[in-house]
Amino acid sequence: MPDSSPSAAVLFDARDDGIAIITLNRPETHNALTQEVRDGLFAAWDRFERDPALRVGILTGSGDKAFCAGGDLKEMVERGLTVPPRDMFPVPGDSITLSKPTIAAVNGVAFAGGWMIAQACDLCVASTSARFAVTEVKVGRSSPWAAPLIHMIPQRIMMEILLTGNPISAGRAYEIGLVNRLAAPAELLACAIGLAQEILAGAPLSVAAARETVLLSTEMGRSAALMAARRASDLCYNSEDAREGPRAFAEKRSPDWKGR
Repeated sequence: MPDSSPSAAVLFDARDDGIAIITLNRPETHNALTQEVRDGLFAAWDRFERDPALRVGILTGSGDKAFCAGGDLKEMVERGLTVPPRDMFPVPGDSITLSKPTIAAVNGVAFAGGWMIAQACDLCVASTSARFAVTEVKVGRSSPWAAPLIHMIPQRIMMEILLTGNPISAGRAYEIGLVNRLAAPAELLACAIGLAQEILAGAPLSVAAARETVLLSTEMGRSAALMAARRASDLCYNSEDAREGPRAFAEKRSPDWKGR
């Protein structure tokens, strides 16, 4: 059950099955990244990372209109904000470090900063009614955080998205590889939980090594990534689970993962 009050800007639901559901909870402002939402999201990701019982995190938004409409433009005007401080927004892989798989469950518009935080998750499930856009060119801002997109979608598509600022549908996002799975609006969270449970079925150390391999491959050239991935896999290969998996297969039973 969620243990944050319904009035909290970000809700945190630590489920018994190892899944944490983090919900941006300001639907009246389209879950924009206001100071209170940013603070709540920093705290939620930190709690997720620190709790060893939680193995997969799902990020979503309240309401059916917006996952997150982006930064708070009113705040930017009031602050006279020029270059945003790196620690202003809670972005996995940039301003914060996470060692566990994350899934964005995009339930509505994911514009600008909303695209940013969805992009930063490892996987993405989207409602068929969702829309995505990097709208910075329409308001005179920039989107340096979009640089990792080049590892997710083709260059010419990325160029069009950033240069025009025009939104794309959930179907188009799925087509270009930005989204892993589509779901009817009412089934979005169930779809995300289902994907998380598929991850949870795997051996914990194997999942961690697989995730690290993908990240290393993104950052490095072929030979360096191979060497680094082999080192990252040592703990997995030498674990109890590495012996339990083949044993369970031979005995035709489900493995009993220990995570060690």
